[in-house]
Amino acid sequence: MSKRIGIIREGKKPEDLRTPLTPQNCVELIKSFPGTQVVVQPSPFRCFKDDEYTSLGIELNEDLSDCDILLGVKEVPIDQLIPNKTYLFFSHTIKKQSQNRNLLRAILQKNITLVDYETLTWEEGNRIIGFGRFAGIVGTHYAFLMLGKKYGYYSLKKASEVKNYEELLKEYSGLNLPPLRIVLCGDGRVAHGSIELLRKLKIHQVSSQEFLEDDYNKPIFVHLRSEDYYAHKQGWPWDKADFYKHPEDYRSIFKPFYQKADIMINAVFWRPGIEPFFTHEEMKGGDFRIRIISDITCDIPGPIPSTIRSTTIDNPFYGYNVYLEKEVQAFLPNIIDVQAVGNLPCELCYDSSINFGEQLLRHVLPCLLEEDKDKIISNATIAEGGKLTPKFEYLSDFIS
Repeated sequence: MSKRIGIIREGKKPEDLRTPLTPQNCVELIKSFPGTQVVVQPSPFRCFKDDEYTSLGIELNEDLSDCDILLGVKEVPIDQLIPNKTYLFFSHTIKKQSQNRNLLRAILQKNITLVDYETLTWEEGNRIIGFGRFAGIVGTHYAFLMLGKKYGYYSLKKASEVKNYEELLKEYSGLNLPPLRIVLCGDGRVAHGSIELLRKLKIHQVSSQEFLEDDYNKPIFVHLRSEDYYAHKQGWPWDKADFYKHPEDYRSIFKPFYQKADIMINAVFWRPGIEPFFTHEEMKGGDFRIRIISDITCDIPGPIPSTIRSTTIDNPFYGYNVYLEKEVQAFLPNIIDVQAVGNLPCELCYDSSINFGEQLLRHVLPCLLEEDKDKIISNATIAEGGKLTPKFEYLSDFIS
């Protein structure tokens, strides 16, 4: 059955420049699913301009009320939700995020079917789609940008100030980085985006043992997974599933790494109940060496005590005084500098939109428009028919 698909204009402030489908994605979608129509809501800030869609024959229309399926990126403002439609976007509700409680209530009241990109997973549980790779790339770039600002070594542009990823890499041309030690934590899309940039910059990767025991006269990084910085309190063997099920039974063993690292890049999946990497008191100790923290995943409260708020692309940094336990001006002597931008992929909006659209077109839309034989869509549907679906009934108390 043919469908009419609408690409909404992002309504959340500050405006997100990304799009779920590029003009070329729209053309491929129409070819792949005969009878399907695509309509794009005009936007003055989307990274692909309106005429890039219309030049390829894609309809532009302010009114999307006759569409069956509406695609966005970030949360849709409540007053912009159209009743009785199917929406796909990042709703940021599945962890009971209080700021989006009323959004989920409105979705139920308006009889909207909500499919959340974050809940689209393969059978084994891995996420199908996301912007994590570019969050990792941009967050890692910020670590180097902060290093240059803090010590006056060099000057780099923000990712948002260059055209694309290729131009970002040119920023490093001829740059000689000083000897430094980077600890990268995490093992998902975000962490692997970080590793991608570190390797492109030819930063030497070492094992955890080498990182802790050996000296180097060049930049190095170590990639740590959860078993490298958490251990069972009773000394039992590492069990990843048990760790996420019973995090209270595990303790942080990160101390040897904060005693050796200059820069920390946080790309972990975190949930409440997991111990922080370190405490406020540990940060005050003379053996706490980290001076730059790029907190890509930016959980508040979360595993890093100095991440006390998220930051913006316009003002990405703040300083953290460990003794006062509060924010101060960035790049002052003897303080820790933090970046905690919550929408990092937006800084490489062009590249991240292309990558996201390709994933959406290849892995998700066929299940939405044809047969959902592996229940990829049904398992990711949070709300339908004015009710929470059984998998997400745990959110009932959140919206009651």
